[in-house]
Amino acid sequence: MQITAGIDVGSVATKVVMLVGEEIKYLIKPTGWSPRDAGVKAYDELLEQVGCSPKDVNCRVGTGYGRVSLSFIDKAVTEIHCHARGAAYLIGKGGLVVDIGGQDSKAILINQKGKVLDFTMNDKCAAGTGRFLQVIATALGVDVSELADLAVGRNPLEINSMCTVFAESEVISLLAKGEDKRDIIAGIHRSVARRVWSMASRFGPVEQVIFTGGVAQNKDMQDKLTQASGCPVVVPEFSQVAGALGAALYARDIIS
Repeated sequence: MQITAGIDVGSVATKVVMLVGEEIKYLIKPTGWSPRDAGVKAYDELLEQVGCSPKDVNCRVGTGYGRVSLSFIDKAVTEIHCHARGAAYLIGKGGLVVDIGGQDSKAILINQKGKVLDFTMNDKCAAGTGRFLQVIATALGVDVSELADLAVGRNPLEINSMCTVFAESEVISLLAKGEDKRDIIAGIHRSVARRVWSMASRFGPVEQVIFTGGVAQNKDMQDKLTQASGCPVVVPEFSQVAGALGAALYARDIIS
């Protein structure tokens, strides 16, 4: 039985996927200060969980910003192509992939085989990223994992700035005025969704959005992206590890 691995070392989280035949095994760990160590440790830990040794793995592909630091991989592939391939595999069709990661957000137009037809990316500014949400959560005195539950069903306040520094100051001012932090969070989610969609909408009308990345686990962000795009938003199983899955699929291609 073939076993391939994909290692996606992101700025915030490191994701490892092993394809054991058609079974998907995965692990997610914080990247921390050393991308190389994070990739090695996450890979070794998943090997142990799966119950196989390094020699049992037929091929390893690395992706993410930390891919260049992984000395044990057989090949490196860009995250754009890996996210595209993973998303297509998960939904079985093409479409528009929106991925909101820790330090960037991406919109990738793909065909049903996961080939990249076009893409656009925000990697110059924290606005519209997981990092932006983390900063706002800290300013509000809550954990980023609490944002979704706090915002669901609330009335979003208008957030005028999407610059991280100015938005943080705006949030603090709203709190000082006595505004409910739950309404502030809902407003932040709406602002992020609008910013991401203003980037993604350049591809024209689409039937649905395939939402991947860590932020895709936030139910209120799913709702806000649905409202901003005006079309259904699909969050497939394993969406958080779509990039690592795509890397594991590329590894399978190499040995085929």
